[in-house]
Amino acid sequence: MKNNLPELDRRKTQNALEGVFEKYRIYKTITFMDRESFITAGYTDRPNGPTNVTSDPTARTAVYNVDAPAARLAYCEMVDAVVSRLNEREQLLIRERYLKDDDVFDYKVYNYVLDPPVSKDTYTKLRTRAFYKMALALADQGVLNLAGLQKGADRKLG
Repeated sequence: MKNNLPELDRRKTQNALEGVFEKYRIYKTITFMDRESFITAGYTDRPNGPTNVTSDPTARTAVYNVDAPAARLAYCEMVDAVVSRLNEREQLLIRERYLKDDDVFDYKVYNYVLDPPVSKDTYTKLRTRAFYKMALALADQGVLNLAGLQKGADRKLG
């Protein structure tokens, strides 16, 4: 039976997922700042004749103030949902290493967080398997492009 799953480059996949996790942490930790609309008139030199452009800066600001936090929340919920589909040890590894703080290192996770502690090689295998599953799930969500993560993708594109 032929395996239909793509073979992904480990480094590219890790870099892509670390970018997803970085965006997640930023969205979770940095508060959203509402934009305010300008209520004073702005005078600019305009050419004579119709510009055929209508603008409503107050409406644009209101839409942004509603849509941007909703998009952030949806992104974080989507990443949480993908992580929740992993097995328990993989979930623990991803949450403790990538989703909580910036200053958590691999050796802390495999020595102190995972119970029982595992070796560096076992940790790498566990992380690689979790990254593969997450890359496939995030590609289904449209967050990652699997074509760029496959082995030999540089040779095919270049």
